[in-house]
This record gives sequence, C-alpha cells and structure tokens, in this order.
Amino acid sequence: MKTIYFITSNKGKLQEAKSKFSELDINIIQKDLGYPEIQADSLEEVAMFGANHIKNHFNKPFMLEDAGLFIDALNGFPGVFSAYVYKSIGLSGVLELLKNKSDRKAHFRSVYAFVEPAKKPLLFIGECHGVISDKELGDQGFGYDPIFIPQGSSRTFAQMQTNEKNNLSHRGDSLNKFIDYFKNI
Repeated sequence: MKTIYFITSNKGKLQEAKSKFSELDINIIQKDLGYPEIQADSLEEVAMFGANHIKNHFNKPFMLEDAGLFIDALNGFPGVFSAYVYKSIGLSGVLELLKNKSDRKAHFRSVYAFVEPAKKPLLFIGECHGVISDKELGDQGFGYDPIFIPQGSSRTFAQMQTNEKNNLSHRGDSLNKFIDYFKNI
C-alpha cells in the first residue's frame, strides 16, 4: 500500500481526500507541517510555492491543496485571499458585501500539488460553478460551504453529505484528476 501525506490542518479536507482515495490502495495520512502562503495572483503559484518549500524539509510523498472562492460581482474577490477573508470577516461579512448585488454567480477553484521525493511537483486543478446564497444554510462541511450553492443544485454544500459534495465540488474535481493520474501510472 502506498502512503501519501496530506499537508493540512483542515480535518474537512482530509475527510474529503480519504473518501475519494478509498477506491485506490493508497493510505492518506494527515501531516500538519504548515507552510508559508505567499501573496500571489493565482492559486497555482501559492500551491507550487508551498510544495517546493515543503519538499526541502520533508522527504516522503505528499500532497497539499489550496482553494479559493471567486465571486463575479466582486471581480473575483476573495480568490487567493479566501482563507484570510473567511478568518477576518467570515460568512456574514461576505454576505454583507453582496447585500445589494443581484449577480451572485461564483466559482470555487481547487489546486492539489503532489510531490514525490526528487521529482517536480504535479498540479491537479478543479472548479465548481454556482451562486452565493442569501443566507447561511446547512451544518455540514467547512469554510464557505454554508453559502455556496453548486450549479444544478438548490442546496448549499453545507446541506450535503461528503460523498454528495465530492461528486459536485471543485475539490472533488481536482481529486478525480489526481486519482486518474494514479490509475494511469
């Protein structure tokens, strides 16, 4: 059985990854090493910087993930600053920013970086389009899940179980691409 360390402190991300990787003979182990998240224009840059930083200190196969919520009416904000915005103004602050906006379209973007010792990082990118709800709904998931309704659904991610969310989400999309990589090697 192959072991991959998931560099994250987020138990929700860990559960989603373990659920998706359960179909393969791969053991996912959480490792909370932390890494600097640079100010950058794209999630890909943030993930690549983190992967290169960790590979200099950790000599085992690992993955990390960076994600962001991009809201059309706010010109893509919070985007790469999603974690900071979530911590500083929370969901209520984001809903307040959209209070008088009729355009509530948004998308989530997820970038997984995978690194094996002595190899270049590989990136797997996923997206999920949808809208921002008018209020917080549901108690499942984490982060922006209570205010994001994926395209084709009438419920937020926080109103869904993990397996249902994984079938629709940006993280599920990037994890599917990651899993396809393993199936083809």
